Amino acid sequence: MAAKAKTENPLLSLMLNVVVPVVVLTALSGEDRLGPAGALLTALAFPVAYGAYDLIRRKNFNLLSIVGVVGVLLTGGIGLLELDPQWIAVKEAGVPLVIGAAVVGSLWTRFPLVRTIMRQVIDFERVTSALEDRDARDAFERRLAYTTYMLGGSFLLSAVLNYVLARLIVVSPAGTAAFNQELGRMTALSLPVIAAPLAILLALAVLFLVSGIRKQTGLDVVDILRDSGRRGGGAETSASRGRGSE
Repeated sequence: MAAKAKTENPLLSLMLNVVVPVVVLTALSGEDRLGPAGALLTALAFPVAYGAYDLIRRKNFNLLSIVGVVGVLLTGGIGLLELDPQWIAVKEAGVPLVIGAAVVGSLWTRFPLVRTIMRQVIDFERVTSALEDRDARDAFERRLAYTTYMLGGSFLLSAVLNYVLARLIVVSPAGTAAFNQELGRMTALSLPVIAAPLAILLALAVLFLVSGIRKQTGLDVVDILRDSGRRGGGAETSASRGRGSE
């Protein structure tokens, strides 16, 4: 049996990618502490180190993680090179735009990202078999494409919100303690202002896809989810239960 892939620890990810950098930027940027450059480098070291650690531990290249690390490095470059703070807004909008474009663009590749992501939670072998039995494969592919566009739209919304938030908050010259503190404030606010709406839209996209699968296959939700039929010592699927009652 193949070893089960290690999953990411969401609490550890939140702490090292958001909480610790915010605390460092807002509390340690003063000249009497780490200074602007020292605090910025220290804050950026945590998400970069975590991304490298997660890659080594799980031995899997994650597109979102790679884009996130690149975004962190760009933030560091803007701060250390003391570029105009408007570039922070450009970077903040650019990262979700790149992700959204990759998600939508993958529709024209052999490995659509939405399909790849959904394979983590949906039993595609069972779903595909049920779709073929009902001659509903084309309808499923259309719904999968619609879901992809929904996800792409959610990242577009994230880009707009990121840009507006960055332009409103990060106004001080790069390389100053005030600039670092504004970066920390922007990062802290990004969770309720940006992450919450994005999470809602992502959840709606998943529900849209799952509801379509239910209609097109006749399977229950518990039969659609990955490994659901094998929990609890090999639980029966709704299809097998139906055959057993005939």
